[in-house]
Amino acid sequence: MAIGKYMKRASERDYSKHWAVPGTFPWLIQQPKPQISGRPVSVRDNYIRAVKGEKPYWIPCYFYESNTIWPDAIEEHPVPEVSGYDWWGVYWEMVDSINGMITKPGTRTISDFARWKEELEWPDISQVDFEADGKKIQKDLDPDRVHIYQCTEGIFERLHEMIPFAESLTAFYEEPELLAEFFDKMADYKIETTQKVFDYYGRVDGVLYHDDWGTERAGFFSNKMFDEQLLPYEKKFLRDFVKKSGRFVELHSCGKNGQYLPEMIEMGVDYWNPQHRANDYDELFDQWNTKMSFAFDIDIPHDADEKEIRKIVRDFVDHFGANGRILASIMTDMTDPKQGEIARDELYHYSLEYYNRLYGREG
Repeated sequence: MAIGKYMKRASERDYSKHWAVPGTFPWLIQQPKPQISGRPVSVRDNYIRAVKGEKPYWIPCYFYESNTIWPDAIEEHPVPEVSGYDWWGVYWEMVDSINGMITKPGTRTISDFARWKEELEWPDISQVDFEADGKKIQKDLDPDRVHIYQCTEGIFERLHEMIPFAESLTAFYEEPELLAEFFDKMADYKIETTQKVFDYYGRVDGVLYHDDWGTERAGFFSNKMFDEQLLPYEKKFLRDFVKKSGRFVELHSCGKNGQYLPEMIEMGVDYWNPQHRANDYDELFDQWNTKMSFAFDIDIPHDADEKEIRKIVRDFVDHFGANGRILASIMTDMTDPKQGEIARDELYHYSLEYYNRLYGREG
């Protein structure tokens, strides 16, 4: 069977070269990070302790203390990430105001969901040189940090990127058997591509899985619908494959999705970075932080001086540090790097003292 035009394009790339465009999100997260020294244990070891609730030495600074593996060889977005087609035939547009991609409104890769088996061009990943891409990406990974594969466009997201969003929800009612087959095949695809990352990109400590499930008011689905029609396939990929391989699972899921915390735990999620304006951090922490970890934002006002920044960080540690299952995503004025430096410094030193007291360690 002849390969389609999008996979032919993918097969002809030279993956020994970097494809990300400077300034775009993939380019930013592919850049090497400065070494972190002078810590009582490795940054990697401490990060994993916080993820799994195993008595960390300090609260990890989310994203800063990890390396993200973003393969150029997996075209869930256009490669390079500018307006264009991914290898599913979905057209994406770069939105400069958010420095991110959205699917072009009205995009349709199949005429009707009921015809996905006949019309959908499934990626043939045997055409892709993962080995060359993996060797290139590994060169900029810090061995002292955790290495996390960014697995974008989850099982549900991929459905509504191929057809209008309303039709993807209608399929839950009108085509439940076909939908089950689609999600099952998509889970297999996620397993297949993620295995390539495990094979060719060096040490992989965890998988950051993206699948948005809600609006800022509530989830898209009832829990019953989620349990019956989506959960089995999320579990197949995350719990039965990623977790059984010995890696941790981070979830990125936008929306007010606290209603799905039981499902997250069942599917093997170790920690979630919830959308701040849509979720009540205190409610999530009080109900669930003994069972899973969270990466919560620390919002630093643009005009905050050093004294204010340090107090905001200390208050965060005092408020959320008790269970040892918290990571901090420091949100500062990007035009003032000094704010981030101050916040990271306070987070490390103050939370180190906090956990030394909590766990009876010598400072």
